[in-house]
Amino acid sequence: MHRLFYIHIFLCSIRAVHCFCPALCTCIYHGRSDGTGTRSVLCNDPDMSDIPTNVPVDTVKLRVEKTVVRRIPTEAFYYLPELRYLWVTYNAVTAVDAGSFYNLKALRELRLDGNLLSVFPWESLRETPALRTLDLHNNRLTSIPAEAARYLGNVTYLDVSSNKLTTLPSDLMDIWPPFSGPVRSGDGSQKVVLGLQDNPWFCDCRISKLLELSKMAETAVVLLDPFLVCSGPENLVGVPFQLAELDQCLKPSVMTSATKITSPLGSNVLLRCDATGYPTPTLVWTKSNGPPVNNTVVEETPGEGTRWSIMSLNGVLYKDAGEYRCRAKNVAGTSEAYITLSVVGVVTTTPAQGRISKPGAASQASTDSVLVTGTGGATAKPPAPPPAQTTTPPASTPPSVSTKTGQQRALPIGEQQGQGSKRTAADARGKATGSSSAQKPPIRDIRVAEVVADSVALLWTADGLAGDTPLTVVYSPYEEKEKLTVTTETGVGRLVLQGLRPRMKYMACLIAKGGQSRKDQCVTFSTADVAGEESLSLALLIVSGVACTVAVPLIGLLIYKITCLYRHKAGSSADHDQDTYVKFETLSLKQRTMGSQGNDLWARRQTQESERMLLFSRSSIDSQMTYKSDSSRSEYLC
Repeated sequence: MHRLFYIHIFLCSIRAVHCFCPALCTCIYHGRSDGTGTRSVLCNDPDMSDIPTNVPVDTVKLRVEKTVVRRIPTEAFYYLPELRYLWVTYNAVTAVDAGSFYNLKALRELRLDGNLLSVFPWESLRETPALRTLDLHNNRLTSIPAEAARYLGNVTYLDVSSNKLTTLPSDLMDIWPPFSGPVRSGDGSQKVVLGLQDNPWFCDCRISKLLELSKMAETAVVLLDPFLVCSGPENLVGVPFQLAELDQCLKPSVMTSATKITSPLGSNVLLRCDATGYPTPTLVWTKSNGPPVNNTVVEETPGEGTRWSIMSLNGVLYKDAGEYRCRAKNVAGTSEAYITLSVVGVVTTTPAQGRISKPGAASQASTDSVLVTGTGGATAKPPAPPPAQTTTPPASTPPSVSTKTGQQRALPIGEQQGQGSKRTAADARGKATGSSSAQKPPIRDIRVAEVVADSVALLWTADGLAGDTPLTVVYSPYEEKEKLTVTTETGVGRLVLQGLRPRMKYMACLIAKGGQSRKDQCVTFSTADVAGEESLSLALLIVSGVACTVAVPLIGLLIYKITCLYRHKAGSSADHDQDTYVKFETLSLKQRTMGSQGNDLWARRQTQESERMLLFSRSSIDSQMTYKSDSSRSEYLC
């Protein structure tokens, strides 16, 4: 009796919940003649600011329209497992949480048009596997990420018209089946309806597939408005998609040197892929859909639209086996190629005395691996044998060796021993060569000179290499994935790297042809700061200006002083010339007569030209005495 009572109370409570309708909403039950029915709820009160939380659990269709709701919170509808139609239209919604549509496994139609969404959480559609219709018309979306394609696999109606979209990622069109899959039959129910109109599309290589789609008559995509128009660039403004022509847009094409490689344990492997496309694609190596591989990668662009990349795997181990992906990407699209690497062999410990292990030990190895004698001291575990091989082959059965094609062939014991000896000798030679190369690298004394903001000069010394041996310089900003390469010759000894970014730390490695990348052949450097160079130039300019300002007056004053001194000397020379020559006369005593006065004792006599003498003003003037024959009296010259 108690159980029946509790069951009765539970059923009554469920009926009460079913019949309860939230405030500001209208609930309508659509019954059928067979006693079944569906319930729809309409909430369109302009005063509603939050998503209602007490909607009947049997609601199939919920409409929240023309309210002031601004956000759809996490798990807003988790208690409505039967909800198939959710319309939150013409509100003020600016944010949708990633978990807003949790537990809506039966949802088929989601309409969020007429809101203010600038970003939509595409990962929230993970909780709606049955979704077929998604309407984001008349919002403010600026982009659609490539990751959205994984959540749109079952969507057959997508409307993103009247937004602010300028482009679609090329990856989206490569992944989403309506773009990447084959053209389906004429059955309209199998096609995808796509609304893209009323967006400012920028017509370039990124939407080249969309432009081609608009020109095709039979496609898997039906455009709501086929007359899409370009809004950029300037030469295509107003041009319909059907008439737009793009120059040199080519999706990348990738080709690898091999698809399957089998390599002995501990050997070095080079993986190469070549790509073509326009614009020139970039290449990235990954392993088994994981992150980019950090091994040594050398890339080069021999010409416009062509690029190749080589990845080096040194001393491969079992963990290096797997599938490597070379991915080429440009704005026109993405393309990939795969290389499968298999590692075979067993590494055995070599005694310290250098003795070779007994040949009989080789017969105990696994029959599906190649025996490789290691040069180190560690022993690697061989691959596990197949479960079907439960018995040990007889001793007389020769072991088998895996070939590069994956087939096995029997190897006689004597041949196996001979090969073991050859491998041991080869490994010894390789070890000697490796040790000598480790002691003396071919490229040494790597240094940096003439560091400026956008260029740097690398100097090096090459030993044991011909002067015309190709040398590849691999450089990039420190710890960045994309590498740049420059090819030169080892004999040059100097290379200038240009086009660098200022105030950036770089790493450059030098690899000679046939050699390997080594840490001691790499150098790190930092470029100068443009502001520092400009400030130094400005300081030099200011100092030069000040020096000129001070020096010019001094030079003028010096010239003035020299001129004045020259004029003074010229005047002194003229006065000197005037004072150098003097006139003199001859004086003689008069003969006294009776009637003469006593004052006139001297008489002047005119001197002949030949009798005059030259006197210098600075020398002492001495009186000279001459004798005349016509008079007995002495005469003096003054």
